[in-house]
Amino acid sequence: MAHFIKLPSFTDPKGGLTVIEKILPFSVKRIYYIYGVPENVVRGGHRHRKNNQALICVSGKCLIKNNDGVKKEDFWLDSPSKCLIVENRDWHEMVNFSKDAVLLVLAEEFYDLNDYVDEKYPNH
Repeated sequence: MAHFIKLPSFTDPKGGLTVIEKILPFSVKRIYYIYGVPENVVRGGHRHRKNNQALICVSGKCLIKNNDGVKKEDFWLDSPSKCLIVENRDWHEMVNFSKDAVLLVLAEEFYDLNDYVDEKYPNH
């Protein structure tokens, strides 16, 4: 099931610094970010066969709606120090993007169309 990890963050009079180092439960092969999402648009809407991901809203906020086939849970990403680990079995949708939202995704696998599962879990 998806879960949060807290990223080490430091602030001083010069600003903030958040570090992603030796904290993710997988090695990163692909990095991308989502931004400029219009109001009421749903991103995602799938799960994966192999790919696990780390989601960080580095600016603004968005809501991740998650379903692992047993449990449904919503996660607000509203701080650059919050990292949501989305496991491959997690059906996830990203919604309610603020106008300034930038969602960073760190993926365990390279892009592979055959890794995507577009069918929702039955009865969920």
